[in-house]
Amino acid sequence: MGFPGTWMTESESVVYRVVPKCACSTIGQIMYFADNGAFFDGDIHDATSGLHKWALEASQPIIEQVVKARKTYAFTCVRNPYTRILSSFFDKVCGIQRNGKRYRGNMVPMLVQKYGVQVGGDDGKQEFDQIASFRRFLLFVRDTILFKKPMEPDIHWSAMAGHVSTFIVNGGRYNKIIFTETFDEGMAEVLRKMKPKHAIDLKTIPRFNESEGHGPKRAHPVEDYFDDLSRHLMWEIYKRDFQLFKYDFANPANKMPLAEVDLDEVHAKLGE
Repeated sequence: MGFPGTWMTESESVVYRVVPKCACSTIGQIMYFADNGAFFDGDIHDATSGLHKWALEASQPIIEQVVKARKTYAFTCVRNPYTRILSSFFDKVCGIQRNGKRYRGNMVPMLVQKYGVQVGGDDGKQEFDQIASFRRFLLFVRDTILFKKPMEPDIHWSAMAGHVSTFIVNGGRYNKIIFTETFDEGMAEVLRKMKPKHAIDLKTIPRFNESEGHGPKRAHPVEDYFDDLSRHLMWEIYKRDFQLFKYDFANPANKMPLAEVDLDEVHAKLGE
């Protein structure tokens, strides 16, 4: 299986396991800049040089060797499950993508037809009941993750623990798991460890968000989207994410983690 979703600087100064919807564009651009002294012109997910990626065949043996040797600093980044799933909904379901089309072709029409989800019309800009539609979308997410119906779960809403675990199961070990919510603080520690060729000022770099502006703006506070049933579904789907990454399940309004991640616990529970 190898190390899907793993990126590494060409200088082999740091290894990163991508978790979708968790600042991955910004992290990728920082890694690219660290070696190349400039940001990639475009979406970093499209870069085919200047950064090792498991998706690039030539990079695979290099990444595998480095990860299994465990001498290079390895990290990933996680995010509050409540805000992550909301971001996925507004970006991937309601939003028009960079290519001018809906995400995954027939997925959105199927959601409209089978689950009664509204997405703001053909252009995603019309008014609609965001809360009702999001809750219906959450039923769809539950069906994909627990029953693999009506389709396999999408990487943008499959559990973070699943993404994080492949790295461990195949022989890697994390030195750090940072939080999107305290990004500058966590990334500063990563930069200290990786000693980049080109210095990076976290306070002045742009935030690279490939989903920004794709979909409608969230019209309500996070907690308004999650009634009792929605929270029950969230626990059913993302229980391990809340527990392992120390997020506050009881209070959707609190996006901040409650404690640092216990790396030993993560490796023990996700390495089984």
